[in-house]
Amino acid sequence: MSDSPSQLNDLELIQNFRDGEKECLGELFRRYLPQAFGVALKYLRDPMESEDAVMQVFEKLHNDLLHHDIRNFKSWLHSVVRNHCLMELRKKKGLFSVPLESAETQAGNMEKLSSVHLSEDADIEERLQGLEKGILHLNSEQRTCIELFYIQQLSYKEIALKTGLTLLQIKSHIQNGKRNLKIFLEKKL
Repeated sequence: MSDSPSQLNDLELIQNFRDGEKECLGELFRRYLPQAFGVALKYLRDPMESEDAVMQVFEKLHNDLLHHDIRNFKSWLHSVVRNHCLMELRKKKGLFSVPLESAETQAGNMEKLSSVHLSEDADIEERLQGLEKGILHLNSEQRTCIELFYIQQLSYKEIALKTGLTLLQIKSHIQNGKRNLKIFLEKKL
């Protein structure tokens, strides 16, 4: 390898890793640790659990990078971390629920019991699945702009370079896409 890992793009790092250059995995870890942690924290809402989840995902990357065709590492990693967190939430589901109302009525002067609101997590998962379905119902320009802006977190200028659309077209597609997603989700309720 002639270039240092920090000078390579994600796809070059993945290819070099597949070719036996293990330090390339470390560079991907360094680049995307903050983003992966943010995604995990969004779902798990606990910094320690989120840190554990990210470490588990990056441990699996060694094998996953060898077996998956990855075209956009950043969005692929986002999906992997999200799916891992959702699986963790499913594992927990129902394990720690405490009927808070009955505990308060039975013992008025007892300390309030805390409960894990796993139903909220199920609601989040259901909304995310609805959102993913809604994105598929958008026209191609709206879908592309929504995915590039919100999922891949590209700027309007980066989207313009990638798609050839003007900044006004991008803004319009994002606004219309958001409106159409809202309509789609309201119909589902």
